[in-house]
Amino acid sequence: MKILHYGSKELEKIYARSLCRKPKVIARVAKIIEGVRLYGDEALVKYTKKYDKVKLSQRQLKVTQAEISAGYQNISPDFVSSLKVIFDNVTNFYKRQAKKPWKIRDKEGVILGEQFTPLDSVGVYIPAGQAPLVSTVYMTVLPAKIAGVKRIVLMSPPDKCGNINPHILVVADLLKVDEIYKIGGAQAIAACAVGTKTIAPVNKIIGPGNVYVTEAKRQVYGYVDIDMLAGPTELVIIANRYSHASFVKADLLAQGEHSGGLAVLITTSKAQAKQFKHELDTRCGYTVLVKNLDEAVEVANKIAPEHLEILIRNPSKILKKIKNAGAIFLGPYSPTAVGDYVAGPSHVLPTSATAKFFSGLSLADFIKSNHIISYSKKALENVRGPLEKMAEIEGLAKHLESVRVRF
Repeated sequence: MKILHYGSKELEKIYARSLCRKPKVIARVAKIIEGVRLYGDEALVKYTKKYDKVKLSQRQLKVTQAEISAGYQNISPDFVSSLKVIFDNVTNFYKRQAKKPWKIRDKEGVILGEQFTPLDSVGVYIPAGQAPLVSTVYMTVLPAKIAGVKRIVLMSPPDKCGNINPHILVVADLLKVDEIYKIGGAQAIAACAVGTKTIAPVNKIIGPGNVYVTEAKRQVYGYVDIDMLAGPTELVIIANRYSHASFVKADLLAQGEHSGGLAVLITTSKAQAKQFKHELDTRCGYTVLVKNLDEAVEVANKIAPEHLEILIRNPSKILKKIKNAGAIFLGPYSPTAVGDYVAGPSHVLPTSATAKFFSGLSLADFIKSNHIISYSKKALENVRGPLEKMAEIEGLAKHLESVRVRF
């Protein structure tokens, strides 16, 4: 691993990283979205053949119950039983995020409040390029289900035989996903956003993907909502001379399994920095040498990583100082993998320094709030002066009259 020092120019480049938006990708995605808007299912068939090298008819785009049943025949017998603990953990975490409606009332007759309504429909994108992300199914669908979303549509690219991974199908079926489609890439995002004859549009699109999926989400945002713009996965580890070197090494190597991801070790130990410089390939990322934990926290907050592991003896000591991170893992027995698969919080997290303003997937992503306002005549009369003044300043005479007419 390459050693960087606090304040180095190369470290500044890591702080300034952002989602890569190439003109060719932007133009290609725009063309795909327009193609789906104009030609619907026909375009989906065309793009599936072109980009996934799979020939499907329009009728084959939607996964049938027979295909789902066949999926159960192609998994190990203990797969379903292993999901129970995971489903329980995710469910218990997200149930705690549930919001209740509220109202306040004053003696003058003013009632203010807020009510919460689940989205009608959500599209979930499950990547299957480098590896089928089976865990992303329950990490996205379960929060949507708990929030009360009525219709959940799952999109995932087909393999060379025109099938979706059986584990993805089984998890989706167990979670009662309403519709499953063999569509990947930007065309899947377009179909969810603009709709086709086969696929009705949704209100929101969630889930990670490659640069084409991410760019498509960016381009359809506003027509539908999206969760976030996700880039390559990231890991930052804060460690010192007391940290388990074997744990640090294992977690950095695990991060290296992801193509194009970022791995950064921040340490106060010169010996540790030198050790990993020789033991790990430079492709594993960077080691940042800092003087103390305050500098380590500063560097971590500026990087704003997707995953942050704090592997010092008392991680809670610096926890409150961490402002920017998608998920924070405390202590030696909380590797990122536990968050990826079983802990409960969704692994759909902000990347590319967007943890400075994005949060991990939450129940709030699937819920709208409605503001409630109720005034009595007396209450309206009490605010008539400042209301009329603002209407006069803005030159909106009809607004002014809409108040005066009531008196």
